[in-house]
Amino acid sequence: MSDAATGPRPPPGKQRWVLVPHPDMPPKGVQGVQVRIIFEGDDVLLTFIVAGSECVALPDWVTSVRADGLWKTTCCEMFLAPVGSDTYFEFNYSPSTQWAAYRFDGYRAGGRDLSLAVAPHVDRGDDESDYLVEVDQDLSDIPSGAVRMGLAAVIEETDGTKSYWALAHAPGPPDFHNRDCFIATLPAPTPP
Repeated sequence: MSDAATGPRPPPGKQRWVLVPHPDMPPKGVQGVQVRIIFEGDDVLLTFIVAGSECVALPDWVTSVRADGLWKTTCCEMFLAPVGSDTYFEFNYSPSTQWAAYRFDGYRAGGRDLSLAVAPHVDRGDDESDYLVEVDQDLSDIPSGAVRMGLAAVIEETDGTKSYWALAHAPGPPDFHNRDCFIATLPAPTPP
């Protein structure tokens, strides 16, 4: 496995990525964010690990349903962009266990809910867990083939500080939709 977003690509099946905070909006108590990924066929298991999670403002735990506006507070995100297409997909996962999925025709254009054949299973870690959010996401609704991937997190701390974490940041304010942030590759699914 690779522990950094740069360097050799991790072996198929397992990946580990380190997110970096946006330089203009640094955290206070949070020291780091990592994402472990295990993928098999059309399924991907994402585990968002936050060092300093005791400083994170957590939304109330609720029924796991689709909800908008999750990015306004602590939220973990995945962006997938099929290679050679302007289309991309955004997935949001809250520690509340709510989630969202969107399809865009181009950069922040034509955004709408993405219908999913299988809703993601979102779990929030507890005092015994090493993770903040863990998600089992079925990707069968995404076109087949390799995709560029962006991983991100909005982390709100208990004192109100917000930091924006991603694999990479484009110049300017935080913008997870910018394809310059999609620096990872999720390979095409392998048949079972």
